[in-house]
Amino acid sequence: METVWSFLASVPVWLYIILAIAIIIALRDVLQKRHTIQHNFPLVGHFRYMIETIGPELRQYIVANNREELPFNRRQRSWIYASSKKENNYQGFGTDQNMQEAGYVLIKPSMLPYRVDSTHSHHVKNGNDPHHYTIPSAKVIGAYHQRKRPYRPRSVVNVSAMSYGSLSARAIESLNKGSFKFGNYHNTGEGGLSPYHKYGADVVFNMGTSYFGVRDEEGNFVMEKLVNLMQNNPSVRMIELKLSQGAKPGKGGVLPASKITAEIAEIRGVPIGKDVVSPPYHSAFSNVREMIDFIEAMAAETGLPVGIKSAVGKTEMWEELADLMVETGKGPDFITIDGGEGGTGAAPPSFADHVSLPLVFAFSTVYKIFQKHNLNDKITFIASGKLGLPAQAVMAFAMGADIINVAREAMLSIGCIQAQSCHTNRCPTGIATNNKWLESGIDPALKSERFNNYMKTLAKEIIEITHASGYEHPCQFGMADIDISMGDNNRTITLADNYGYLKTVVPFPGIKALLECDHLGGRDIPGEKVT
Repeated sequence: METVWSFLASVPVWLYIILAIAIIIALRDVLQKRHTIQHNFPLVGHFRYMIETIGPELRQYIVANNREELPFNRRQRSWIYASSKKENNYQGFGTDQNMQEAGYVLIKPSMLPYRVDSTHSHHVKNGNDPHHYTIPSAKVIGAYHQRKRPYRPRSVVNVSAMSYGSLSARAIESLNKGSFKFGNYHNTGEGGLSPYHKYGADVVFNMGTSYFGVRDEEGNFVMEKLVNLMQNNPSVRMIELKLSQGAKPGKGGVLPASKITAEIAEIRGVPIGKDVVSPPYHSAFSNVREMIDFIEAMAAETGLPVGIKSAVGKTEMWEELADLMVETGKGPDFITIDGGEGGTGAAPPSFADHVSLPLVFAFSTVYKIFQKHNLNDKITFIASGKLGLPAQAVMAFAMGADIINVAREAMLSIGCIQAQSCHTNRCPTGIATNNKWLESGIDPALKSERFNNYMKTLAKEIIEITHASGYEHPCQFGMADIDISMGDNNRTITLADNYGYLKTVVPFPGIKALLECDHLGGRDIPGEKVT
């Protein structure tokens, strides 16, 4: 007995503490009825939940192969990471993709590529030219409807709608500073124009059903607030009226009182300490004709181009919109089609997985409707939905997109690791969270440069693919320039045959003419003419 007591006395105190804690946890597990695994397997059962918690990380880094994951596989993420850090993003020993897979995109190169003059800003020897990576939009937005302040985006690739609140302050700041460096525009998302959107980049003011920043206390739209906001922020170049988005089309949302800080309340114009409900419908209009009148009123009061953003499902109202635009000569200056692939917006799985069409079907459906009414040359088409990779971007241009917006790819370029925890406020990289500790890991000076590098690389590869296909500008791509693999039957089909239309030809006077446009946006412009 004396030996036992001697042994027990020799055991360190901390071991007794651990044993006591383990016994308490085990008793708690046995007595609780909430979790069967923990009840049946005290202590050990906790490991099951721990492993489940880190399951996505285990699959991402250990289990899944380079081409297996969704929404972005490891190969795609690696290309974005390497591009943003100016590292080697090349690939050796040929492709590791199955080129016979159904739906595989095959871009057709020309036998003789486009010959770039040595004075051209895109010539390989002109790497230090300020316009070396610049691909301006071939269309001037708002010109057809004679807006007072029409706009030609300096870049055909831009930042899609992501609100301050959905993304952290430092993430928004990083994207805006990077956008200023590169020259693209930065969409605010429906959360209002925050101080973090004001670091010099062109801005698109996105306005949803809650009219954040331009509303009264009851949530009704106030025109005077919109006019004052636009006058005080000349960096805002367009207004985007959000009808729905790919992440949760046709669904409203709730901003819990717990998330409404004094800063967010001021930016969005909402009360502190009270939940804010965003309905799925607009209160400023109730039908398509009233929507057109609302668009025209905002354009007249602000002088800015006004467009709409929507996911796509039923087509009756799209047909009505096109009919009324022909009848009245009025309507949106641009249309942003958001694919059902979704984005950073948190949504129920049923909405994210099943409601609204994926981009290729959504875009082709709407494009054909407006083409039938001879409207495609009068408005700008913007596409959004996993287009921040060169081949996918080129396919969108070939289908008729004049501009593409990127969201998650932009997040990846500033450090997102696809943890898929955007809806939890626990984003480990500090990008999609308001947690100040997590956010403090973002250095806007560094991350803005990485976003700039990513945009340069993406533009460079789009330019190189464009030249390889025999063109100067991606607006010249057509539906016959890309084939889609049909699978194992050794057949391919052109985009034209697959989607049943030919893209409307976009007038293109040459890159030089676009760069000399009075309405060209972006940095270091000498001035603009107001019509």
